[in-house]
Amino acid sequence: MASETATPVEARHPAASSAALIGKSVVVKGELEGSEDLLIEGQVEGKIELRDHTLTVGQGGRVKAQVFAKGVVVCGELVGNINASEAVEIRESGAVDGDIVSPRVAIADGAHFRGSIDMQRKGQAPAKGAAAPESPTPWKIPPSYGA
Repeated sequence: MASETATPVEARHPAASSAALIGKSVVVKGELEGSEDLLIEGQVEGKIELRDHTLTVGQGGRVKAQVFAKGVVVCGELVGNINASEAVEIRESGAVDGDIVSPRVAIADGAHFRGSIDMQRKGQAPAKGAAAPESPTPWKIPPSYGA
């Protein structure tokens, strides 16, 4: 059986065949902005903005950043908040520690996730300052059962 390292990137991440690549030995600290899809197999720390494109964190990828993208696929490790306008997918080998805001979220069986998820509809603004929903009335035992 072939090892994971011998498998071409395109076979492991089919959508990554046309994406820009940050390789295994590359370490980036700071802000990344782009107008194309991005595959990270190395390490990135800071802020990533791909508003109209997809970020893929490969199995060897280690990201510690605030992420703003159209779509996010996590197969490696991502620590930080994710804001995706379309979808977030955490695959079986993926791990996310942070909050997710996206209309669609998929977490594979065996994936790791710690944080909160806010599934806003596309174009819907977060309900900041909106009235909190009424708390439910506590359930009471009818008097005929209490004695």
